[in-house]
Amino acid sequence: MGRGKVQLRRIENKINRQVTFSKRRGGLLKKAHELSVLCDAEVALIVFSHKGKLFEFSSDSRDGLHELPFCSFPMSSNLKLLDR
Repeated sequence: MGRGKVQLRRIENKINRQVTFSKRRGGLLKKAHELSVLCDAEVALIVFSHKGKLFEFSSDSRDGLHELPFCSFPMSSNLKLLDR
């Protein structure tokens, strides 16, 4: 028997929300690395915390994500691209 359907909603407790973010962020970074290795794909991941702290992953040998073409656009353009 499989798992039941999980209802997605905001975690109201601030401490629980931060703990969940930290755990999921680690898993997300791990999966991005696995995807890049297993599929020989270029993967870039950008995650912002609720306080605006940046967490990034790039499978490319470049020094950080700021050299990627997507990151050279102004932030408003990037957000419009993500909304598609």
